[in-house]
Amino acid sequence: MEMVQTGGRPLTRAALAGQRRALDDGRSVTRKELSASAREAAKALGLRPALRQVLSELVAAWGEQDWARLIVWPSNDYLVSRTGLSERAVRYALRDLVALEVVTPKDSANGKRYAIRARDGTIVDAYGFDLTPLYARRGDWAAAIQARAETRERRRRAFDALTMHRRAVEEALHALASRHPDTATADLVAVQASLAASTPDRRGTGDPEAVLEAWGELRQLVEERFYAAGCDGNSCRHIETDNGSPTEAWSKGSPGTVGAVRQIERPVAGLPPSLVVEACPVVRDLVSGDIREEHEILDAGMRLRATIGAHQSAWTEACAALGPYAAAVLVLIVAQLHDDDVASGQNRIRNPGGYFRRLVRLAEEGRYHPAAELMAMRRRRLI
Repeated sequence: MEMVQTGGRPLTRAALAGQRRALDDGRSVTRKELSASAREAAKALGLRPALRQVLSELVAAWGEQDWARLIVWPSNDYLVSRTGLSERAVRYALRDLVALEVVTPKDSANGKRYAIRARDGTIVDAYGFDLTPLYARRGDWAAAIQARAETRERRRRAFDALTMHRRAVEEALHALASRHPDTATADLVAVQASLAASTPDRRGTGDPEAVLEAWGELRQLVEERFYAAGCDGNSCRHIETDNGSPTEAWSKGSPGTVGAVRQIERPVAGLPPSLVVEACPVVRDLVSGDIREEHEILDAGMRLRATIGAHQSAWTEACAALGPYAAAVLVLIVAQLHDDDVASGQNRIRNPGGYFRRLVRLAEEGRYHPAAELMAMRRRRLI
């Protein structure tokens, strides 16, 4: 006849895994250390409030005995009185903590929790819940907390990029409608509406990376159509009467006019690599060793072009208007100005790619001079 144990609980893999966790030989654990591990576990696992409360009370019951296992034996009635939860909620919380391998049960023959005392009344062992996994896994908690922080940061950056793409698409479509009304945009608007419907909210739980690439592709299509409309279908660059960019929202408080860019004196020298390096330290992060040749500056500018968010069409326009070397210098100027802006905490240049396009057009008109800007940047670093 099969024997059935009364008062016990079903055997689970998590319970066995918890039993295999052990402290370092001779290691004693204080309640303060155990409480710190509980807080880290709660953060790492994202425990719901009920589990946090029950775990906190289990930790508080630890008497700092010099044992190899961290055994506590509070009854369910005690946990109910301490947490304010119902008896059923306490049982569910204990079950879930075991399943998460935070605690492991040490059951007596009848399932009761109690201490085992010597003849002199000293507690030598107990049946209840073993908190050893909670402390033994503190390395797991630290790694999980770091992973969660990295996930949050990656999600934040993805939403930031998503916002930039959406804003750029909206502004480019608006520019097409107002400046090139004969250009067909119905297909682009339809794609925009479809993507907008499937784009998660920043405050929700959706994954922004699922639609980020699609928004980037749509932005490229819209900007290419805007550029082609400005060229009247020709492959040559077309000078427009409006010097604004459809993707520019580059500065807080900027009125969006050309006059928002500072007018500076005309240069007295060219654009030697030495001046570029002194004014734009960011180039040293891309080129190792001494930078003496123009091709090194050109290579750094081409590599940084995508980093500042400048579209390929903006780079093509800059090369046609200023030449590849001067275009690369202008990329480095914008990258350095943006880097300084972020470091100062002012965050005025919200769209470095749009800022680059604006400076290209101003430089072509003779209203902005990269050499003079470089000299001014160098002077600021020498002060």
